[in-house]
Amino acid sequence: MITIGLTTWTDHPALIDHEDRKVELTEYAGYFPVVEVDTSFYGVPKVSTVENWQKSVPEGFQFILKANKLMTLHDGADVDDYLSDEHRLVFTEFRQMIRPLVKSDQLKTILFQFPPYFNCQLDNIRYLRDVRVLMGDLPIAVEFRNSSWYDPAVRDETMLYLKKLGMSHVSVDEPSSVPNGVPLVDTVTNQNLAVLRLHGQNAKGWVEKGPNWRGKRTLYKYSEEELQSFAKLVKKLETQAEEVCIIFNNNSGKDAAGNALRLKEILGINFDGLGPLQLGLF
Repeated sequence: MITIGLTTWTDHPALIDHEDRKVELTEYAGYFPVVEVDTSFYGVPKVSTVENWQKSVPEGFQFILKANKLMTLHDGADVDDYLSDEHRLVFTEFRQMIRPLVKSDQLKTILFQFPPYFNCQLDNIRYLRDVRVLMGDLPIAVEFRNSSWYDPAVRDETMLYLKKLGMSHVSVDEPSSVPNGVPLVDTVTNQNLAVLRLHGQNAKGWVEKGPNWRGKRTLYKYSEEELQSFAKLVKKLETQAEEVCIIFNNNSGKDAAGNALRLKEILGINFDGLGPLQLGLF
């Protein structure tokens, strides 16, 4: 099975005929069966907020929730503080928050996107195990942003370790030639779910710093040739996992939705159980 989604649902004007407003979740759910929620990285949402999301989507719709920044050590915690009371509390709050999604089978996975300074060293290897213990049997996907995990000397061991922990390795498309980029490694570590996140290939924007650095790095529109190449990769991953989920994050120029819909056409797939918008338009 192949599923496709975008990061957030509000900023994709192509889905609403380019109207100058935010896209509603109900409208988004007419096109895609999954969405990645990034707000949970900045603060753990209330349970009532999650329940409101559920009311806006069909029963089969699923969510990928980004782990909170304390859970992924984006606060720059020292090794001794990895499992501080503050960090443990956030794990507890996060697990409570997602209960409605787990109960209704609407949680696809929790995305642990680690910071660039989370490198392949013993303390961080141990922390991955701690994450599994703290999250129980919940589905987890791991995105590394430090190339040391993919060094030829350790890459196979990295993948085997994720497999033992029952975590999905996130294959990413981003500029790999820049100092803070990682290569696209298409190894599947969880037969239930393979994840492919597409950030774009804006190498210049990837390394620039400034007030809008986050926006610059995903300013990219994939070409037809690139999308055709992704389609081949997805087909390969589909032979190794029950589900392949592709998330487009190249949206600084509002290109994610168009690229995602085109990949859907190339793959020749249709999504069952979408919202009423899909039925009304086609």
